[in-house]
Amino acid sequence: MDLSYPPEATAYRDKVRSFLSQHLPKDWKGIGALNHEDAAEFTTKWRQILSDNGYLAVNWPKEYGGAGLTALESVVLAEEFARAGVPTGGPNDGFGIGMLGNTIQVWGTEEQKKHFLPRVLSGEDKWCQGYSEPAAGSDLGNLGCRAELDGDEWVINGQKIWTSAGHLANHIFVLARTNTENVKHKGITFLLVDMRQKGVEVRPIKMMSGDSEFNEVFFSDARCPKENVVGEVNGGWAVAMTLLGNERGAAAAVTGISFRGELDKLRALAEERGAFSDPSIRQRFTKCYTKVEIMRFMGYQALTSFLHGTKPGAGSSIGKLWWSEYHKEVTELAVDILGADALVPTGQTPHTAFTTDEVGSPNDSANWVGVFLNARAGTIYAGTSQVQRGIVGEQILGLPKEPRADGGPWNQIPGHG
Repeated sequence: MDLSYPPEATAYRDKVRSFLSQHLPKDWKGIGALNHEDAAEFTTKWRQILSDNGYLAVNWPKEYGGAGLTALESVVLAEEFARAGVPTGGPNDGFGIGMLGNTIQVWGTEEQKKHFLPRVLSGEDKWCQGYSEPAAGSDLGNLGCRAELDGDEWVINGQKIWTSAGHLANHIFVLARTNTENVKHKGITFLLVDMRQKGVEVRPIKMMSGDSEFNEVFFSDARCPKENVVGEVNGGWAVAMTLLGNERGAAAAVTGISFRGELDKLRALAEERGAFSDPSIRQRFTKCYTKVEIMRFMGYQALTSFLHGTKPGAGSSIGKLWWSEYHKEVTELAVDILGADALVPTGQTPHTAFTTDEVGSPNDSANWVGVFLNARAGTIYAGTSQVQRGIVGEQILGLPKEPRADGGPWNQIPGHG
């Protein structure tokens, strides 16, 4: 198996490294080495540098403000940014550029592209995701948030939950039920909603880590123009799956880099504390190392598919399942290595509530305990592990579908009549 990159990738890698060398401080150790306030300030300035130099929304066509890079170039860029410990954009760009922007380019009208994409790039529109509900998380097709057409506007009523960064957003892309008499997946519409209106209320949810990254969002006669439907009315399920594919599959080729960096940090912690004298700790660490290497090869597989034009599909569930279950395991090992220090953590808490912390983050108890707590949620958000296993079993392995008691029209499902 030849895992080497072609010469054009090497040439582009040199270009990216030159850019980083030119624009990063000489003593740069990674954004994780900064305190929270300084990291936020750096990210704001860094996003502008990326925008000024054509390194923002690199996959987008140039006519929509992107860099028009090839798939290979975009992966090389992500690899080098991950190794250097610098973000590929601002805190909202995962939603605005990575998820919504890429989805609008597939499903949006030309008018929607011209209106929304520049506003995402400028940072004027900050987006969050309105998918999950109290009774529709893992079973997303069970959602009950309603939208009814009133003249030239959709009127929205209902609730969303686990809305990441909803307290920082001014727009939300919403899956809403627009047909109650059809099979539940076929009566959903994808709407673009301005949150700066009277009918939208955001309530933070306190996480066990102490952060409030998640929120509840309530709609009470909230409105959006009828032209803010992405895709077809009642055809939002296909749009939603495109967006989830972008969410789960986009980082697959570089995920192993951040997890390997985290594992190297854990090794340093174990060596510092003499933990490797325990054969059980050595065995568990070796198992984690093996899983990260597998993650790296899965990344190469995803990259190969990406370069051949294959869009993220059911296979992205394997990657999501793998890293999220692994992250619980490796952070449990970290807490065991810390021992009693994990009960009274000291130091800097993580910069992010998702996956690994940033490159350069301190190797102290508060950081590891924070990542440990956040790792629990990784097996739930963006699709639970149980759901991912079901997708892999049914859509990849060809196993029989699980029996369901809630088929048929949505309004005939108990609780929705």
